[in-house]
Amino acid sequence: MSNGLARASVRFRPASFAGTLVALLLGAAVVVACGVLLQTGLTAGVAPQRYAGAPVVVAADPMVRITAKVGSDTETRELTTPERARTDAALVGRIAALPGVAAARPDSAFPLPAGAGTPVLTGRGFAALGIAGPADRLVEGRAPGADEVVLDADTARAAHLAPGAKLTLTAPGGTGDYRVSGLAAAQPAGPTAWFADATADRLSGHPGRIDAIAVQPREGVDRAALVAQVRQALDAQALDAQALGTKAVDAKAAGTQAVDAKAAGTQAADAKAADAQALGTGAKVFTGDGRGTVEQPAIGEARTLLMGLGGSFGGYATMTAIFVVMSTVALATGQRAREFALLRAIGATPRQIRRTIATEAMLVAPVAGALGILPGLALARWWFDELTSRGAVPQGVRLDVGPLPMVAAVLICTLAALTAGFLAGRRPAKLRPGQALGAAAVEPGHPGKVRTVIGLLFAAGGVVAAAFAAALDGMNAANTALGVVMCFMLAVALLGPWVARVAAAVFGAPLRAGGAPGSLAADNTRANARRLASAITPIVLVTAFCGTLLFIQSTIGHATGANVRDGIVADHVVGSTGPGLPAGTAERAAKVPGVEAAVGVLRTAAVYTHDQQLGSATALGVDGDPARLARVLDLGVRSGSLADLGRAADTVALDRTLADALDVGVGDRVPLRLGDGTPVRPAVVAVYDRGLGFGQVLLPRAAVAGHVTAGYDSQVLVADAPGADRTAVAAGLAGLAGPGGATVTDRAGFVAQSDKMMELSAWANTVMAGVLGGFAAVTAANTLVMTVLDRRREVALLRLAGTTRRQVRGMLRWEALLVAATGLVIGGVIAWIALVPIARGVANSSPYVPPALALPLAAGAVLLCLGATGLPARALLRTRPVALGAARQ
Repeated sequence: MSNGLARASVRFRPASFAGTLVALLLGAAVVVACGVLLQTGLTAGVAPQRYAGAPVVVAADPMVRITAKVGSDTETRELTTPERARTDAALVGRIAALPGVAAARPDSAFPLPAGAGTPVLTGRGFAALGIAGPADRLVEGRAPGADEVVLDADTARAAHLAPGAKLTLTAPGGTGDYRVSGLAAAQPAGPTAWFADATADRLSGHPGRIDAIAVQPREGVDRAALVAQVRQALDAQALDAQALGTKAVDAKAAGTQAVDAKAAGTQAADAKAADAQALGTGAKVFTGDGRGTVEQPAIGEARTLLMGLGGSFGGYATMTAIFVVMSTVALATGQRAREFALLRAIGATPRQIRRTIATEAMLVAPVAGALGILPGLALARWWFDELTSRGAVPQGVRLDVGPLPMVAAVLICTLAALTAGFLAGRRPAKLRPGQALGAAAVEPGHPGKVRTVIGLLFAAGGVVAAAFAAALDGMNAANTALGVVMCFMLAVALLGPWVARVAAAVFGAPLRAGGAPGSLAADNTRANARRLASAITPIVLVTAFCGTLLFIQSTIGHATGANVRDGIVADHVVGSTGPGLPAGTAERAAKVPGVEAAVGVLRTAAVYTHDQQLGSATALGVDGDPARLARVLDLGVRSGSLADLGRAADTVALDRTLADALDVGVGDRVPLRLGDGTPVRPAVVAVYDRGLGFGQVLLPRAAVAGHVTAGYDSQVLVADAPGADRTAVAAGLAGLAGPGGATVTDRAGFVAQSDKMMELSAWANTVMAGVLGGFAAVTAANTLVMTVLDRRREVALLRLAGTTRRQVRGMLRWEALLVAATGLVIGGVIAWIALVPIARGVANSSPYVPPALALPLAAGAVLLCLGATGLPARALLRTRPVALGAARQ
């Protein structure tokens, strides 16, 4: 009987299930999209191109790892190094000496800006020629000497260069004139310049460190045997490093060294501990598609991003989908209370009622979930393509579409529909047959005690979570924001009837001022609190999620802009049209007539450990006289002095937020890892306020230059001497970047670059707000339409009582405005509670809510409510007043 009733309901009353179908379809689409991104992040990789002919590649491990204690167990946590990790060049000789190795070629790449007639080049050592295969060879001339270079044939031909020609090239290690000694075969990777190995080592900016070693086996040696030999050599190298670290620790403990040696011993001890516990970036063997990761180290960051979007955001999106689906199914089931009451009156058992609801869910949910797969895949494809076009995901990575996200979406939607239907069907199933019709004719009274208690617990949980977030640093507080929103959202859903009653009481008097339609709306909202709650909840969801995600970004952007405007006191900002400014640019800028101070800044990042978690902080490598740093940068120093930065190699200045999180101050040593994972323990010489827009960590350029992917300064900040001609100074600075050209702007140039760096983060937050907010908005419209269409009997009764169409429409408009106002107020309060700890932790300010964002969000919610209420109302009012009995059918 139950199965037949369920099939008949779906077949003959499809309109009753349309709203449920829409909610389930959208929920499945969101789950599929996030699941596909998560799966892609877990499996992302590219096939090797340059290293395709080398079965084994040795390179540094691109991950920083720590061992965290969780209860009685331990687990390893890891983070991709912000910069390219490199390994010791001395490994080449050790590996080349292995009996199964025919050749071990060191490989490093560094960018060379465009010059006079030459495009942007990739610089390499001549020993790397041949890694890409037999065709990768010298085709004309000879190997380069100390002041010579070999170009690929295509680049030389396009630049009209031949062996014997001279050209000027700029590298991270400096600018020089070189003679073309030969030509090599055209390179699939693009224009390339090969230098003598010693010259390339100096120009790379990281002497003694190389990107990778391509290993070729001797004839008859298979890959497994080669891998075993190479790993054995790396293990021996690690043991040697541990022995050196032990000696350094013993020397430090003995206290026989000077202060500098003691500091070096401390750093060596850290290195030893890292090697011993497999922390950091020791050399590692890569085979198969792992060689593609060595070619494109950005894959690591792309994986982290994709897993963050698909995992963390996907988790919240999935919870939202479940929440919305359950809310819609419960509303649809509750609207059929009279139908279930009639079944009980004619003898249906509670078990049959429950089975009917379950069967309906099983008929609708899998179909809706399946229909949501294609939109979900389209959303995932668009999302992934946008990330690729913005450079967040390297070219060559493919979207991994597997069956698991699709199956998960169908199962999640089905289980959510079953659970919601079961909970919503408990009341009609429990009623006695004789009382069923009477009970279904009126709205239930107050919510049950269990529901109320659980709702209050979630509300208390949201308050506790918000208070806990207020004690966290900025990034950890940001990670808790959506959790706070979810707690309050569940509280609003469970306490919805109470919320609706309060809203009806608060807005009742203003509504009555709107005449007869307003009075009708006030009476209706007070008498039908549950129906009002089902309409308010989705609006709260839209406002809370969109407000939190959008206003996080606006708060950070506002604080960053204010910091940069107040912090840049330089008269000129020198930038480059290429990859950056080479080492020594700040020194040359200081010699330009009319310049009082010139400070170069190299943008990088540092890794820190906080509460057994790894985090990444923006960092600046500062070049120039630290005593003159205040002439170009005003970072709002709270303690210490930036003039001491760089007086010793192991010094650092920290942003206040990071210093508080790490619980360090001036004079303390702070454990950090540089961008490539190298451990350091610099002494804190200053703590400052304005980290946003500049960097949370300031280090001497010399300390970080060898640990970045490309050792170019991002900018040079210049202050004019008193009375200097600003125009003349700017003209003198314009030629500092050599053939690649330089850009000279005022402090607004620094602001523009800072804003550009935030574009990806702002875009990601906007997309997340669009996905969650759009999903919630469609669901809100769907819920409002379902609610209005369910009021046929009420509208018919009003029309029979003499109420005009205009008055009915006015009543519904006032109700829509009440729903919008209540949803906006509650959602805004929830978003504010979530934003306050983030704003204080990250920007040390209150949340910044720009009218350009807030007003469209509020207007959108109002228009959504009016549209989703007005359109179905017109459909109801097209027919003439009929008997009340006809409206029941």
